[in-house]
Amino acid sequence: MRTTVDIPDPIYRQLKSRAALQGCSVKELLLRGVEAELNGARSRGAKGRITLPVVRSKRPGWLRLSNKAIHEILLP
Repeated sequence: MRTTVDIPDPIYRQLKSRAALQGCSVKELLLRGVEAELNGARSRGAKGRITLPVVRSKRPGWLRLSNKAIHEILLP
């Protein structure tokens, strides 16, 4: 099915550049984005509670972590 979408010039330039970097057409990149949005909309509603990691500290309330340390804790 064909449709017309008004995309602001700066966004279209980014889109065209990203498509070129990925070695695909603008159409393919747009279709992937639409499919990801539609698939993500379904899975977003199905998400439940998540469990965050507990980080122990010798002095509770005074744990200082760098961004790197936080990243390592969350994504070991």
